[in-house]
This record gives sequence, structure tokens and C-alpha cells, in this order.
Amino acid sequence: MKNKDRLQEVVSSILDSYHKHPNLERVGKSTLPTREDIVNLVQDIKMLIFPGFIRQEPLEPLDLPYIIGQKTVSIFKRLQAYMEQVLCWEIAQNGANCHDNPSFSKNVEEITIEFLESIPDLRDVLARDVDAIYEGDPAATSKQEIVLGYPGIRALTVHRISHFFYERNIPLLPRIMNEYIHSQTGIDINPGAKIGEGMMIDHGTGVVIGETAVIGKHVRVYQGVTIGALSPTRKANVFKAKRHPTIQDNVVIYSGATILGGDTVVGANSIIGGNVWLTHSVPPNSRVLWQPKTNKQSVCDEEMMLCTDA
Repeated sequence: MKNKDRLQEVVSSILDSYHKHPNLERVGKSTLPTREDIVNLVQDIKMLIFPGFIRQEPLEPLDLPYIIGQKTVSIFKRLQAYMEQVLCWEIAQNGANCHDNPSFSKNVEEITIEFLESIPDLRDVLARDVDAIYEGDPAATSKQEIVLGYPGIRALTVHRISHFFYERNIPLLPRIMNEYIHSQTGIDINPGAKIGEGMMIDHGTGVVIGETAVIGKHVRVYQGVTIGALSPTRKANVFKAKRHPTIQDNVVIYSGATILGGDTVVGANSIIGGNVWLTHSVPPNSRVLWQPKTNKQSVCDEEMMLCTDA
């Protein structure tokens, strides 16, 4: 068989596979933003949050109002269009048409404006995240270094952006945002996770934080930490339940620790040692430590000066 004929068979085979796996293509269907569209949008949003640090635009004070104004209008138009696209796609999955709702476009426009209005508050929270990293990492020489180079603040920035849209039930966009920064930093935070201010993710490689995790203020997490679920199966309503732990304020979780389960609560001011495997709650002021000689874990209540096997 000639190569020309073989190539024709290849084309026919590929086309047949499109019919076999319809969920893996979107030919002739509602338009969705591309991954690159969303990544570029995130980069422009980050430029509003950290002007002069992203893409290194040469910014002068006199030019700032014009540049920020232009960037804000551009973000507004694209974000509104992308949200309409993903919402129309979601509605079409149920056989309906998004434009049958006369207030659809107005509602999307309102969410877009609300997000842009939230940016000053978002900057305040991220400033406290940067402060936490600077105070907690002796290797940090400046806050500018943290913004420019630290993966933890990059991951938290995108997470705090995506979480806004997750809370408003916008499909696709939040997950694509977080998976993008996951690929860049090795830090995997589901957009549903609720994270308080002053979060410090140090090193970050291999950190995983699940969708229903709740993390308080001034929590410090090191590399290889998992805040995850206890292997739920895909059953009705199970993914609406709380599947991931609650970490209260001022907790430190050292490298390699695994904390699992929706009922698991780590009390405030606790320390979770390296390589600990924790599937039950511990009270405030606890110290959970791995004892390699005995192959056991112990939970120590600092106030009572008491240690027990975990």
C-alpha cells in the first residue's frame, strides 16, 4: 500500500475516533475559551495585582492610570465573554439555551464587575501572604524576591483568583486556572479550598490541597504535604459532602505529612511533624510526631504536657 493511501486511512481512522469518543472533541459545538486564552487572562489579572512584576512592563507613575485603565477594560471584556461561553456550554449539556434567560448576560456582567471590584481586597490578602512568607523564611531577602520568584505566592495568587469564580459556580475556568499554576509550580490546590490570609507554602513541590479543605489564618505548609480525602467513590451527593480536613489558625505542617478526611480537624496552634499520617482530629496546641524507632505516632498536648499514641 502506498504512503498516500495509508495516510488516507489514518485520517479516516482519526475521524472515526471522534464519533467513538464524543467527550474528547468539540467540533461544531458551542465555542469555549482555549487554555491559552485563560492563561493569558490570568497573567493580565496578576499584572493588576502585582504591577511591574508580571511580564516586566516598564511602568511610570504618570502612565499608570492609562495603562491600568486599558488593562482593566481588556480584562472585563474577555472575562465576560469567557464566562458566557463556559456557562452556555454547561447549560447546553442539559439541552437548554443560555439566552432563553433574559437576565443571563446581565448576571454575567455583574459577576465580572464584582471580580474587578474585589481586586483591592485581594491585594490586601496577598500582601499578608507575602508578609507571612517573609517572616517565616530566613532565606527570603526581600518581599520583592518573594513576588518575583517564590512558587508558593504564585500558586496562592491564582488560587485566590480562581476561588472567586468557584464560589459563583462558574464552570471550567477555575479548574483550568489552578491546573495551569499546578503545572508551573508543582502545587495542586483545588479552586474550592477555603484558605485564610497569611498562608505560607514553603518550597511547595508536591503540596496537594483538596476541594473541601478549610484552612485558617497564618498556616504554614511545607513540601510534600497532602490535605486530602479518604478515597471517596463517585456516588450521589458524595462530592457535595465535606471530604477534606479543616486546619485551624496558626498550624504548622511539616514536609511529607498526610492529613485526610472531612471530619478531621487539626486544632489551632498545633504542629504536625514530618511524614505523619493523620486521619483523626487533634485538639488545639497538639504536637503530632512520627517516632521512627517505635514505628508509631504520638500526639502531645503542650498545655497538659501529655503524649499519647495516635
